[in-house]
Amino acid sequence: MSATVPLPTRRDETWRYSDLKALEPHWPLPEAEKITIPAGAGWDEVIILEGGADETIVRRIDLTLGWESIGNVHILNIGGGYSRFELTVTMDEEAEFNLGAAQIGGGSQNLEIVTNVKHDMPDGQSHQVVRSVLAGKATGTFLGKIDVARNAQKTDAEQSIKAMLLDRTATANAKPELEIFADDVKCAHGATVGELDKQALFYMASRGLPPAEARKLMLQAFIGDAFVTLEDDEKRAMIEEKALAALEKIS
Repeated sequence: MSATVPLPTRRDETWRYSDLKALEPHWPLPEAEKITIPAGAGWDEVIILEGGADETIVRRIDLTLGWESIGNVHILNIGGGYSRFELTVTMDEEAEFNLGAAQIGGGSQNLEIVTNVKHDMPDGQSHQVVRSVLAGKATGTFLGKIDVARNAQKTDAEQSIKAMLLDRTATANAKPELEIFADDVKCAHGATVGELDKQALFYMASRGLPPAEARKLMLQAFIGDAFVTLEDDEKRAMIEEKALAALEKIS
């Protein structure tokens, strides 16, 4: 009989902001989905996490990218009461990984995206763009780790994480993390948490745009950063429609 896997505690960094009470009935979690992209191939995936106010949603993917392959993942996390997406990416030589993700929550929702991108071979590229809009007492978390192995020279990796708080009672957590053992790399990350620009809102109002419409357009543009690289017009329209509907509910 295998030993029972203990429920994580807040001492574990990857679970520090989680709703452990909501997670408990679903523990231990099933193993992550294993996806392997062969050399020279491409993979484009759109993932939407949504559910009822009392629902717990957890999805886990373990992605392996072969030599010169490209993996594109676009995520919209709008809950459940507690919703968590985990993604581990292992990259071969000259592989490319792109993530565009948005989290939109209100009420007491707890939304999380956790990534670990492993550059194990030279000349890999990874780009992650994450945008969160949070209202009420919602919590939005992004934990993103990039590992660059000693022989993964010429790696180009970046993360851009931004959160917009519509209410002072909302909470955004962002922890970009780089662990680099190679010495010829280009790696960068940035994280910001803020509110809607009052000067921009005033400017738009002074040009005759109603405040509600100005606010909507600014939030739409903010979230749109996450999906600008989605080339499939039908998929982009679908995910943006879902995002706009979620924004309507909380703004």
